[in-house]
Amino acid sequence: MGFAQLVIGPAGSGKSTYCSGLYQHCETVGRRIHMVNLDPAAEHFSYPVSTDIRELISLDDVMEELGMGPNGGLIYCMEHLEDNLDDWLDEQLENYLDDDYLVFDCPGQIELFTHVPVLRNFVEYLKRKNFTVCAVYLLDSQFVSDVTKYISGCMASLSAMIQLELPHINILSKMDLVSNKKDVEDYLNPEAQVLLSQLNRQMAPRFHKLNKALAELVDDYNMVNFIPLDLRKESSIQYVLSNIDNCIQYGEDADVKVRDFIPEEDD
Repeated sequence: MGFAQLVIGPAGSGKSTYCSGLYQHCETVGRRIHMVNLDPAAEHFSYPVSTDIRELISLDDVMEELGMGPNGGLIYCMEHLEDNLDDWLDEQLENYLDDDYLVFDCPGQIELFTHVPVLRNFVEYLKRKNFTVCAVYLLDSQFVSDVTKYISGCMASLSAMIQLELPHINILSKMDLVSNKKDVEDYLNPEAQVLLSQLNRQMAPRFHKLNKALAELVDDYNMVNFIPLDLRKESSIQYVLSNIDNCIQYGEDADVKVRDFIPEEDD
């Protein structure tokens, strides 16, 4: 059985930076992981890439040869990947052991994990290959500066959860750049009534019924909470990783290591 993280989130949310920080942390603690680039538009990496979608197709080639724009070209690239899962990706996965841990750095186009079925089909392929997968959704902590932006982020996260049907971890990235962390901490596990009160203060009375429905939706899906990530702190990276490992039950079948103990003989 293999294990995998599917790192998703809006463009600019810090997915590649997270992957780099995660790889460096695992190198430090002596844990082996493999980084897989699924972004056909990526050019520079701060971590070693073991498998790269650009060996199959790149966005620049699609835009040049087919005359597509960046958004349409990216969708085309991902659909081309989907068409070649049983050929190209099968061959790539043969290079890994049965219990290897893969981290998939995905593109930031939100359609891919909200309503286009490409990533969902990709997940189903990994499951058929006996991978246990967790979705890691990143949201820029600087974006969550008030209740309306928080609700927007929650809706995007919920959409990804419903679309992918995976164990799901939400991360507030770039916490090192937040000047007043108290403003963000208020939204890590907020109460529905608090959200509703804040929404009603900011919006006209005609939106109160909508606000109530949104607040109740976030409260009903109580899995929508966020873990803050500060890549400067090893403890923060380790805490995020331990939550992800718990989701996919990584390491639960490992043998318990015990130190040999020889009792002292009585005189």
